Amino acid sequence: MGERIKHVIADSQGVERTLARLAHEIVEKNRGAERIGLVGIRTRGAPLAERLAGIISEIEKGRTVPVGILDITLYRDDFLTTRKTPKVQATEIDFDINDRVLVLVDDVLFTGRTIRAAIDAVLDYGRPAKIQLAVMVDRGHREMPIQGDFVGLRAVTAPGEEVRVHLREIDNEDEIVIVEKIND
Repeated sequence: MGERIKHVIADSQGVERTLARLAHEIVEKNRGAERIGLVGIRTRGAPLAERLAGIISEIEKGRTVPVGILDITLYRDDFLTTRKTPKVQATEIDFDINDRVLVLVDDVLFTGRTIRAAIDAVLDYGRPAKIQLAVMVDRGHREMPIQGDFVGLRAVTAPGEEVRVHLREIDNEDEIVIVEKIND
């Protein structure tokens, strides 16, 4: 079974515009960046968090926003039911999250299970004042009552379709596409 690109949601310029808008919304909603910390969910949330931190620093005239990376593998509710051997990677949160506004960053919001796992994982590191969620794409089909505070794009998908966020740091290009599974 293969797949093909059905629709390009955003090209590289669209990805950059979306990130800029998300950064402005995060700063605006939090009345500045003084208490903000960004935590990217592996894999694609990590470079997105780094990019957002850079844009927020520009908006806030050089204020550094701490960035961490979160691996949620062991917190997933399907951890014991999947047949694959999970690849656990390091969580890197090198700043105090207590009493901070923590913005979780991910590429695609789908069922909500990844974010539920991320919240569980983050609470093992401390007690943030608030947890917010920033996602590049919300594709709907929620299984848990979770929503994004900052949503770049919304995409309606059908069964057999997936949203893919390609980032230059991982995929050598920036774009967001809907792919469709096809029988070869």
